[in-house]
Amino acid sequence: MSLSLRAELKTLLPPDKFSIMTKSFDIYGSKRKAVAGIEISDELRDMEKQIAEAIMRVHRNVSSVLAKESARTGDYRIRELRLIAGNPDTEVLHRESGCVFRLDPATVYFSPRESMERDRLTKVVENGEEVLVMFSGIGPIPIKIAKKKPSVNVIAVELNPVAHNYCIENIHLNRVSDKVQPIKGDVSQICPEIGKTYDRIIMPLPLGAYKFLDVAVPLLRDRGAIHLYHWSPKEDLFTEAEKLIAEAAANHGRSVEFMDHTRVSQYSPGTWKLRLNARLTVIKRA
Repeated sequence: MSLSLRAELKTLLPPDKFSIMTKSFDIYGSKRKAVAGIEISDELRDMEKQIAEAIMRVHRNVSSVLAKESARTGDYRIRELRLIAGNPDTEVLHRESGCVFRLDPATVYFSPRESMERDRLTKVVENGEEVLVMFSGIGPIPIKIAKKKPSVNVIAVELNPVAHNYCIENIHLNRVSDKVQPIKGDVSQICPEIGKTYDRIIMPLPLGAYKFLDVAVPLLRDRGAIHLYHWSPKEDLFTEAEKLIAEAAANHGRSVEFMDHTRVSQYSPGTWKLRLNARLTVIKRA
């Protein structure tokens, strides 16, 4: 929350309500048009419109304010959002690290807060690799990789047809049509049917990606890298995810070398979203 918005809300809200106001929110879009997504507790419902209008006064580019009504749920990983104030058209162009992404936060999953995480992930990809991105959404990871590493080819698989269509558009907007191949469908069915193996497989679905490790591991080339996102309790962040990768690797005759453990973001006071990078080697039989 900016100092100017903090000052505005402090004037607007009684002290007891200001103290429970969330100190951060998401902004999707650009300087020309943006949408804000905020969490409104039951105690603040009677003042939600005034809060939304304050956000739009301070952030002049914000034309709509949406209330987050639920956690991200379902196969499409979208949350219920309710328009509090502003324009009901919530489609925006979001700019990030030299890329541009068209999206509507009301219909697809996208986290502006994970820009740096996407940058970190892009940096570890090596030139000339063949990469598979599962659960690719509107395409931020495959498109960033293709823009920053021009000799890399990426396949992007996404189940949500709305996100898939945005991915197609974003590929063209960023002029990487020759580097990124978008495919719509369930990764468990689509990925084995493509008939390729990969130097690197990225699994950016924090809740449940591990269920698809048995799909991913056989598609990795010898000494290929896998990036698994996972939710874990803060008391023991990485043990469970390590075990899941090791078990899937063993099931398919691979050994594991863990290269990196990253805390991506705090999902709740007791839970972190994390990423594990592992290299899998085919075990040679005597």
